[in-house]
Amino acid sequence: MPALAKLLNPNLFPSLPSNRHPPPPPTTTGTSSSRRSPPIPIPKYPPPLKSKKAQNDPPPPPPNPAFKTHHRNSRYYRPIKPDSPVVSSDGDRSVVIGESGVSYLLPGAPFEFQYSYSETPSARPLAMREPAFLPFAPPTMPRPWTGKAPLKSSKKKKKIPLFDSFDPPPPGKKGVKYVEMPGPLHLGKRPKEGRTREEILGEPLKRWEIKMLVKPHLSDNRQVNLGRDGLTHNMLELVHLHWKRRRVCKVRCRGVPTVDMDNVCRHLEEKTGGKIIHRVGGVVYLFRGRNYNYRTRPQYPLMLWKPAAPVYPKLIQEAPEGLTKAEADDLRKKGKNLLPICKLAKNGIYLTLVKDVRNAFEGSPLAKIDCRGMHASDYKKLGAKLKDLVPCVLLSFDDEQILMWRGKDWKSMYPEPTVPLAEKGKIDDACKARDVKKIISSPKMTSLWERAIQSSKALLLDELNLSPDDLLKRVEEFEGITQATEHSYPALILSSERATGSSVAAYEDGSTSQSEDYTEDGFPYGDDDEYDDFCENDPFEEADWSAPLGSLPVDSLTEKLSQDQKRPNS
Repeated sequence: MPALAKLLNPNLFPSLPSNRHPPPPPTTTGTSSSRRSPPIPIPKYPPPLKSKKAQNDPPPPPPNPAFKTHHRNSRYYRPIKPDSPVVSSDGDRSVVIGESGVSYLLPGAPFEFQYSYSETPSARPLAMREPAFLPFAPPTMPRPWTGKAPLKSSKKKKKIPLFDSFDPPPPGKKGVKYVEMPGPLHLGKRPKEGRTREEILGEPLKRWEIKMLVKPHLSDNRQVNLGRDGLTHNMLELVHLHWKRRRVCKVRCRGVPTVDMDNVCRHLEEKTGGKIIHRVGGVVYLFRGRNYNYRTRPQYPLMLWKPAAPVYPKLIQEAPEGLTKAEADDLRKKGKNLLPICKLAKNGIYLTLVKDVRNAFEGSPLAKIDCRGMHASDYKKLGAKLKDLVPCVLLSFDDEQILMWRGKDWKSMYPEPTVPLAEKGKIDDACKARDVKKIISSPKMTSLWERAIQSSKALLLDELNLSPDDLLKRVEEFEGITQATEHSYPALILSSERATGSSVAAYEDGSTSQSEDYTEDGFPYGDDDEYDDFCENDPFEEADWSAPLGSLPVDSLTEKLSQDQKRPNS
């Protein structure tokens, strides 16, 4: 094998001799002539012509900074000076930083526009995350318009009839959507053009009118969904679009805003101009008004994008209010072994969360809420709301749980007894001489108690220091009275003809009037009753006032009138 490696030609089996001539040796000179031409010639294209327009065009303008998108993780940071609330301005339009966060001032606007009206933190922002631009359509924004050019108007102008609430389309007209007429209106009344909120709302709704308006929407899914951002600016136009077709707009609230539903309802009424007539859980029914006209509604410009949220102060501090760092760390260690008071679901309804936290602070200085599965921004917003509503001090958001401390200035919801209990069953003299604490109730509850007492459904005790035997005797007497009233009919039954005639005369004179406890619409509540008067199980269940036929005074009136008509004219 080493011998074979030294051979120049290691081929041991050469081919047989043939008549072919060996190939000529390659030549080094004339390489271009030795290359063979390709079977298909390569086409030769002419060089591109230089246009004269390109030589005369001006240089391209520098890129506009508005096209640059600033991410939330970008390094853009512009501190806000407390002395200068105006961040940027373009004539009459400006971006302002105030107590309600970032707002936009436009000429002729009825109020300052914001991205979210109900979910704005109470703390003042510290810095901006992006350049301040007005997020509205041109010409109200300095950002260059990147949309398509408008279509060219045709030469033939079509006459399109315009319909509104005061001039609805005729019934059965094809190609026209239904427009809801104003109302409900009383018999003989017509809608009036109104400019202010009171003029558009008109007279307060009766109880039967509220039932009539709300009942069709109970099982309907045509609604406005209100989520973690709360009442946003573009929802105002969406509510008016619902009001164009129907008199009531159903708003379904879920998530963080449901912690403070009173705040959401207040902003809904202020910004839209409507009236909340019914509320169940997180669902709100918003009435547009008796004299509402879609044509004369307030029209606001729409926001084209969501502005970046500014930088706010940190919710969790190493040494919170009234604590040192060592004390705060000690409370955080104790909170790790603390059981949460509740488990919150994503996009749930948290109506009783504030009450649950206050009740938890009655038994422990710490309280924890389990928020596992929720978005980080959601439970941080919840912590910020609880800090203001409870109030409390936030300690940590570790492990997707909100840990709170009740603070040093905490006061119990239940007042402590001023007089200590006497020992061995003896009553102290101070306990006898103490003044009875008067509880001030709402006017509605006072009227309900008065009606219950007048209808013999409740008993008012003049004496407070009653023995158990005396109290039991009073209860037995009252029970007999209530049984007698339940089995009697609330009607005036007269047997003699003379008594009937006297009652008819009294009705003709107008001396007998409707009871003060009942209103014109037949309900035992006033017209100013709010939506919380409805029953929880069936809010529209009417009371059944049954009485035997012919036992009411109006029956005797009807009988006498029918007898007068049957008599021949004398």
